[in-house]
Amino acid sequence: MVEAVADKPESHLEAKLESKPESTPAAKSGPKNGSKSESKDDLKSLPLPEVEKRLGSSPKGLSQAEAQKRLTQYGPNEIAEKKTNPFLKFLTYFWGPIPWMIEAAVILSGIVRHWLDFFIILFLLFSNAVVAFWEEHQAGNEIAALRAKLATKARVLRDGKWVTPKVSELVPGDVIRLRLGDIVPADARLLAGDPVQVDQSALTGESLPATRKPGEAVFSGSIIKRGETDAMVYATGTHTYFGKTAQLVQEAHTVSHFQRAVLKIGNYLIILAVALVAVIVTVALFRHDPILSTLEFALVLLVAAIPVAMPTVLSVTMAVGARLLARKQAIVTKLSAIEELAGVDVLCSDKTGTLTQNKLTLGDPFCVNNVPADQVILWAALASRGEDKDTIDLAVIGGVKDDKTLKSYQVLHFVPFDPVHKRTEATVKGSDGKQFKVAKGAPQVILQMATNLADVKPAVEKAVNEFAARGFRSLGVARADQDDKWQFVGVLPMSDPPREQAKATIASAVQMGVKVKMVTGDQLAIAKEMSRELGMGTNILDATVLRDAKDQQSTQSAAAIEKADGFAQVFPEDKYNIVDVLQKHGHIVGMTGDGVNDAPALKQADCGIAVSGATDAARAAADIVLLASGLSVIIDAVKESRRIFQRMNSYAIYRIAETLRVLFFMTLAILVFNFYPVTAVMIVMIAVLNDGAILSIAYDNVHYSDKPEKWNMRLVLGVSTVLGVIGVVAAFGLFYLAERVFHFDHAHVQTLMYLKLSVAGHLTIFLTRTRGPFWSIRPARILWIAVLGTQAVATLIAVYGLFMTPLGWGWAAFVWGYALAWFLINDRVKLLAYRIFDRPNVAVTPTASDDLVPEIAARAYELYQDRVKGQSQQDQDWLEAEREIGKNQAEPRKAG
Repeated sequence: MVEAVADKPESHLEAKLESKPESTPAAKSGPKNGSKSESKDDLKSLPLPEVEKRLGSSPKGLSQAEAQKRLTQYGPNEIAEKKTNPFLKFLTYFWGPIPWMIEAAVILSGIVRHWLDFFIILFLLFSNAVVAFWEEHQAGNEIAALRAKLATKARVLRDGKWVTPKVSELVPGDVIRLRLGDIVPADARLLAGDPVQVDQSALTGESLPATRKPGEAVFSGSIIKRGETDAMVYATGTHTYFGKTAQLVQEAHTVSHFQRAVLKIGNYLIILAVALVAVIVTVALFRHDPILSTLEFALVLLVAAIPVAMPTVLSVTMAVGARLLARKQAIVTKLSAIEELAGVDVLCSDKTGTLTQNKLTLGDPFCVNNVPADQVILWAALASRGEDKDTIDLAVIGGVKDDKTLKSYQVLHFVPFDPVHKRTEATVKGSDGKQFKVAKGAPQVILQMATNLADVKPAVEKAVNEFAARGFRSLGVARADQDDKWQFVGVLPMSDPPREQAKATIASAVQMGVKVKMVTGDQLAIAKEMSRELGMGTNILDATVLRDAKDQQSTQSAAAIEKADGFAQVFPEDKYNIVDVLQKHGHIVGMTGDGVNDAPALKQADCGIAVSGATDAARAAADIVLLASGLSVIIDAVKESRRIFQRMNSYAIYRIAETLRVLFFMTLAILVFNFYPVTAVMIVMIAVLNDGAILSIAYDNVHYSDKPEKWNMRLVLGVSTVLGVIGVVAAFGLFYLAERVFHFDHAHVQTLMYLKLSVAGHLTIFLTRTRGPFWSIRPARILWIAVLGTQAVATLIAVYGLFMTPLGWGWAAFVWGYALAWFLINDRVKLLAYRIFDRPNVAVTPTASDDLVPEIAARAYELYQDRVKGQSQQDQDWLEAEREIGKNQAEPRKAG
């Protein structure tokens, strides 16, 4: 299948040059004869020198000025998104079941010549469309801003220097560097160097990586699986074989588990509303009421009952949440990931850079056969490349005492690190003209290369184990003369200290119900030492054992994975197995990763997280991309996602309660009293005012839960039903007072009930937003301003009689007082409902020996904030916090 790719049209450059022969040097050197079809594949198949000639470029790349000129000529290296006409998009808000009902009500109003109702409902129909259109437009802008933050960059040779412009700024003729894990940003020809392995499965369906040699083409969207090389771009944008660059941010309209649950609630409300309206219509026909007026009212009642604003509230809340996470340096690539992250109860975290500082320090080397330590470090440095910014390479190079000595050697050939071979290798020419090879990598790998294996293996293994017991990573170093007989020369110990407050962060995660499991490729002893330092437990499994038991998938190995505190000597393919086993045991799993081979595990996880500095392939597979290092970023993201879940939970309870309140009150009033307590126009006004203001719940202040979030339908339906029923009782109470005590006429009763339903209904959001008393969490300013603002408008309409009989300020004040009194009663009833429907599991009576880690973690963090940051003393903070908490626990016992 790979061969078939070569027959596809590739480049747009020739066509441009043929139409503008004077525009670039490439035109002057292009073919004078030949059909158009013959020239299409030229830049892919012609000899490389001819390609360079046609492109007017060389392995030294372009100048910045020439690149800018070509960018203007050929356009950006991207696929222009299809833009929807805003006017046509606006019209879509008038198409669908809900708009059809409102439009039918407008038509029926015109038929029966209720012109006031006709124009009011028509105005409200347009108002609803404008609000929904604007909010979705704003949500789209939020997502677009997040996409811009994830714009990938390329390593490009411009003016003789390596720079990192955006991928969209690549032009034909650019020289780019492709490294392990990179997504190839444009169609390019490989320049001189080693062959690379390329994953072209997205293009050809070929599951195995294809080997590409110097001079051959690689295509946009494929992934570098092994090796490192330079390449010359020959086609960009829509003219590449793939047709577009791999998109890192996926569509934001994925329907998640939580959204599906909310949509089920919507369907339940619609069915209930249709059933009750059918009863109303049947009774009206039996009573011989005017059929058109009855149908108009029934349609409007359906509009009020159906959660019109739900899709808009969902999209706005998710987009606002994504922006808040972005402020915490966590970019969401799929909005559904926010809800998945809220339910994560197991987080598999890599060690290096997440739990540790990723700042390696070189220790005193272990040397073989009396080779000087400086010489071992020098050879290791020659097998490193500083321009790649690899932390191990930088630490080794930094350990060379004399830079001049290092510069006296010439690296003729360099083989970069890859996860399979686990080493780097370089061919070096010394100042005396002699050539030799050096290599550094995993000690066991370097040992297997060495001809002196038998002589040095016991001593090397002992040194590696001793280093590991002290928390050091080991790096084996070997040297070979021209005869390729490798000699093991030494071991470099490297330490990577834990991150500031990593211990407190992990304890905080445990307190939140998230079990953090360390996943590292390091040795078992190193993993245990680091896990011990961070208070994670020392039940670390060796992944090699799991690998051996993988075929059997035994119950014992699955149980071991679930109980383990971490995993050592992990290969990327092991991560997928770990995630899969945990998911099969009912866990919602988060997984961090950074390499190209982590992509399967990131995709398999419920929430894949690409850590800071991850490869393009890992970022493309992840649901969330971190821009900052450390575990605290992930924990902050978990907290924020749980807050977002709480907002959606509040909205769901509010929406159900309000629908039940309006539906049952209206239905019972019509069936029992043969009286329409509010008009059709009033119902539409209540719906529009309340739905417009409820969008502000996306910005509300909430407290995140201390345990993973799960959709509790019993609790939501139970609490909302109780609030809905109490609302019906309160409404009939006011109806009784107005008709039997105050002897209002029907017109005044309708105005009174309109104001009561509007005010009391909107106050319900202040009940549903908290599990405790309504004052337990202060509402966001935008929420209470929106609610009070809309209810001020509703009050003015009722007082001065806009589209209804005037009520006056006195009776309006009475309605507000009545609504607030019931609001306080409802708050007590809500607390009782939570006790009934959310009974916790029977807990063990707390004792003096309870785990104090969460308290210690919180106090340690306070101590960290109180002192000057930058002075790493997390252990001192922890010990001081431990002493304080222990002392506080001891004092009550003495008093007792």
